[in-house]
Amino acid sequence: MCNVTKSRKGTKLAYTLKRCAISPERCAEGSDMDGIMGMRKVASHCSLADVDDLDLARLLDKPKLNIERQRSFDDRSFSELSINIRAVDGFDSMYSPGGIRSGFGTPASSARNSFEPHPMVAEAWEALRRSLVYFRGQPVGTIAAVDHASEEVLNYDQVFVRDFVPSALAFLINGEPEIVKNFLLKTLLLQGWEKRVDRFKLGEGVMPASFKVLHDPLRKVDTVIADFGESAIGRVAPVDSGFWWIILLRAYTKSTGDLSLAETPECQKGMRLILALCLSEGFDTFPTLLCADGCSMIDRRMGIYGYPIEIQALFFMALRCALAMLKHDAEGKEFIERIVKRLHALSYHMRNYFWLDFQQLNVIYRYKTEEYSHTAVNKFNVIPDSIPEWVFDFMPTRGGYFIGNVSPARMDFRWFALGNCFAILSSLATPEQSMAIMDLIEARWDELVGEMPLKITYPAIEGHEWRIVTGCDPKNTRWSYHNGGSWPVLLWMLTAACIKTGRPQIARRAIEVAEIRLLKDGWPEYYDGTLGRLSGGQDDVGGPLTFRYDFSGGGQGNEASHEEIQFMDLLSGKKAVVFFPEKLILTQY
Repeated sequence: MCNVTKSRKGTKLAYTLKRCAISPERCAEGSDMDGIMGMRKVASHCSLADVDDLDLARLLDKPKLNIERQRSFDDRSFSELSINIRAVDGFDSMYSPGGIRSGFGTPASSARNSFEPHPMVAEAWEALRRSLVYFRGQPVGTIAAVDHASEEVLNYDQVFVRDFVPSALAFLINGEPEIVKNFLLKTLLLQGWEKRVDRFKLGEGVMPASFKVLHDPLRKVDTVIADFGESAIGRVAPVDSGFWWIILLRAYTKSTGDLSLAETPECQKGMRLILALCLSEGFDTFPTLLCADGCSMIDRRMGIYGYPIEIQALFFMALRCALAMLKHDAEGKEFIERIVKRLHALSYHMRNYFWLDFQQLNVIYRYKTEEYSHTAVNKFNVIPDSIPEWVFDFMPTRGGYFIGNVSPARMDFRWFALGNCFAILSSLATPEQSMAIMDLIEARWDELVGEMPLKITYPAIEGHEWRIVTGCDPKNTRWSYHNGGSWPVLLWMLTAACIKTGRPQIARRAIEVAEIRLLKDGWPEYYDGTLGRLSGGQDDVGGPLTFRYDFSGGGQGNEASHEEIQFMDLLSGKKAVVFFPEKLILTQY
């Protein structure tokens, strides 16, 4: 994972290079950390190994389709779920600028190991520190933007749940978990607030999209204002916030070895409330989540209503994380059983109906319509004439991806970067599908990466379709912002997916492209144009956006193989990987 701080809503201000992982044996089974914000610490009697050794093969039968891509989610261990990154023995005394304990790759650590600190790394950490938000003297997050080009900042001076996650991973990697713990507890407290939009009350488990801390210097009082969608543009509740919170809680647990936080009654209840919203029974005939437009990182009207791939991938990841953290008590067991059934159904559904490769495109092209009965091949009654022309040229003979949306008589064939990267990271995608996604990125490099990675969606919608789908949104014009814009923040997800699939050369190539321009352009949030050549038209230029990541292995040609460096293995602590600004060193435990 990459150290990341924010630029503004939906992106991050600074990406910094730093990597290190330890073996599970070095993680404490309990924690001596004091409670924060009134939360009571609960002793832990469970080791990380106990959690990760859960074998879903005992719980589920694999889907019985005679198709390669039907490999069930339980083929991978729960060591793939989240972060276990800490300093390697002998280096605990390293410090980052203004920080506590540091691992490798920060300016200080590079200097102490005879590597010249890269100025981009130092600038990234400085920007990260500047973005910190404090509540009663405790850091509780990072704001979406530090430097504003105009006085009207809208909500960019708030702490966004989804935006803070990469920053949180940066702090965890750097041995500074306190801010992450504070954030988790503060947002958990906000979850308990009564949430209303006009006269309608939102579900109890809804997490805020963002919150703001107001400081009264005269009264010396800090006040928190949370937004659950009632103030957001479009008034849409953030479906992804709860998933990000569960994923980050798991990351904190794996990184620190502190199981006591996740085991507190408050955190257990918080997870159950989020899951209750998603696992409730209703009129749904699919295991996917039905969502409104603008409910995720793409927070404006972009035609993602229905069953967007981003939400389904995050949902799958959050379910797996929750399954590893829920207690096996009376309440927990009920949710565990529901999670297992949902994971089974969701993995089958996504791998069958959302997956598109050249072979499947031919099948859809030859669909018959108006089929009735359970034997129907065209289950969603998709009309072949609705396949857009660009898909036939875009789809290579080798490669594939999860399309944006599938619902009755509708397939959204657009590429969505976050959903596909997280499908790989969560193992929603099978190994074969993961490799196919990497093949697609390589085969369609100009379209998806171009001169500035990474396209958040492809292709852009324009003309009459743009007017209908976006409502003539002036911010989402063609090849800009969420409508085909290029977002450097997505590099951390691409890098993670590349490491997991054993294709680090793809990430190296993308980062080399980004490094050419980011510093010179003043760290824009996003880029415009088909190739990403123009700085975002409505972006606040001037906030640092730093990314430094080098896979070179010191020029010795000792590039790590797929078996040596799988991303989720790094997170589980099976291997220690040290990243310097100029070098990668891999150590097998």
